[in-house]
Amino acid sequence: MEQQLVVFELADEHYGVDISTVESIIKMQEITRIPHSPSFVEGITNLRGLVLPVIDLRKRFGLEPVETSRDSRIMVVALGTVKVGMIVDAVSEVLRVPSESIEPPPSMTTSSRANFITGIAKLNDILVILLDMSKILTSDEQIELTAVA
Repeated sequence: MEQQLVVFELADEHYGVDISTVESIIKMQEITRIPHSPSFVEGITNLRGLVLPVIDLRKRFGLEPVETSRDSRIMVVALGTVKVGMIVDAVSEVLRVPSESIEPPPSMTTSSRANFITGIAKLNDILVILLDMSKILTSDEQIELTAVA
């Protein structure tokens, strides 16, 4: 058995999400800021007529924010009933990963703040942190995003 993953980069680390959770990957585009939104919410953008809330995964994960580059992308994912754009440093590839290459997350990452980490994939000379996109935001945060959209 194997998983097909979209691999992206944040702060020189590799992350992977199941390809079925990613609806599209788009280049950076204009984002309109929303007052009084959570700090990790960059704002909203117009994606083919849909008002799409956009969050910065660097900020969400507590990483140092950086200016976007020409490699930056917005991954569009469905979180429950709302579609969300997630800004990442770069999307590197789509991979098929054999189940035997995936280990459970280390015990220090199983806290409630990191329950979105589902495992670690060992691929040649890199480690890919596997994420459950449906757990990136709490249910309250998802409700807030629905209100923004």
